[in-house]
Amino acid sequence: MGHRRGNWHYTWGDQDDRQSLNSIRAALDAGINFFDTAAVYGLGHSEEVIGKALKGDRDKAVIATKFGLVWDEQRNITRNGTYDSILREAEASLRRLGTDYIDLYQMHWPDTDANAPVEETMRALEKLLQDGKIRYIGVSNFPVALLEEALKTRHVDSLQPPYSILAADAEKELLPFALEQGIGVIAYSPLASGLLSGNYTADSRFDASDWRSKSPSHSGEGFRQNIAVVEQLKEIAADLGITVAQLAIAYVLAHPALTSALVGVRKPEHILKAAPAVDVQLDEAVLTRIRAIAAGAARIEMPINE
Repeated sequence: MGHRRGNWHYTWGDQDDRQSLNSIRAALDAGINFFDTAAVYGLGHSEEVIGKALKGDRDKAVIATKFGLVWDEQRNITRNGTYDSILREAEASLRRLGTDYIDLYQMHWPDTDANAPVEETMRALEKLLQDGKIRYIGVSNFPVALLEEALKTRHVDSLQPPYSILAADAEKELLPFALEQGIGVIAYSPLASGLLSGNYTADSRFDASDWRSKSPSHSGEGFRQNIAVVEQLKEIAADLGITVAQLAIAYVLAHPALTSALVGVRKPEHILKAAPAVDVQLDEAVLTRIRAIAAGAARIEMPINE
């Protein structure tokens, strides 16, 4: 194994497979059993790593992966929600994960390339469900209007939107709709792609191989503006005796629509720093203070393959 270089636009730079495997094992040891990935991450490689890490412990884990971003031999990525493509993707993901079923299968992004109707996508997912190849059906990055279209065909079990202190647009319509419809919500990027980790200062710079080095929210004036917000949030965290990262995760989990928060880690020690957040309870006064501070943040850019 060893290092594998990121190979699409929104890469986070090099990642050591050994570190990834050790991180997954550390998560299991810490009582974390939900692992989210996608076919497109590393163009299949992430699923392979998940499969290797969980070999022998499949019954202890809930595996969620995503479909709908497909690539060709030249590594060009397109969106595809057609019936046949979904069935092919599912078989490929099952092979890479080394399992005969996927717990949660999610459409990664709405199909804007093949232009398959949502009804066709839902029929393919229903077929996989009936065949026992998946257990639950989810969507990611869907707005309310598209969720409503999907619900005309069948119930959607989960929604995965971006949601954090610094990117809280989901609170306006999306989360209330999910709560009303009984759709579980799995928030991605609760640490705002690292901004809320507490690891950076206004002088920090990201490597050129990291997509954040080119992002307006993670570089230049936008980055300085966001770091200033984070410094204020650190004061709230300090008052509560927690880290700003734990504050950020707890904020997301405090919303009644939330089922889970997805926290990306690169090293096993990151697990131990994040896990205590599940036990943090934030009262309404603290939540109000957080929202007031966050109003000063620069708009957060979300990578297309989150």
